[in-house]
Amino acid sequence: MTTDATVTDRIKQDLSDNPVVLFMKGTPVFPQCGFSARVVQILTQMGVKFKGVDVLADPAIRQGVKEFSNWPTIPQLYVKGEFVGGCDIVSEMYENGELKQVLADKGVATQA
Repeated sequence: MTTDATVTDRIKQDLSDNPVVLFMKGTPVFPQCGFSARVVQILTQMGVKFKGVDVLADPAIRQGVKEFSNWPTIPQLYVKGEFVGGCDIVSEMYENGELKQVLADKGVATQA
């Protein structure tokens, strides 16, 4: 199944409108999976403002974002339009300080 242009355009629009976007299962307030919840927790602890996109609410986006990033799993974190990674990568980057550096390099404010 190939993603249609509309879906790709919507993904690109979200990425250009928001410095930090998390494609996730559920919402930032009510994550629907542990991996999504973990990334939300990390971003919240860092004081990063981000847009959560609920892939469960839109199967086309769920499939589309996997093809867009060439990454098979959700959640997916983007900073300034660039794919950062999924839960394991984001967790590891957070623990070793790399995530804070990436955000700083991209001009995204953090509080931690």
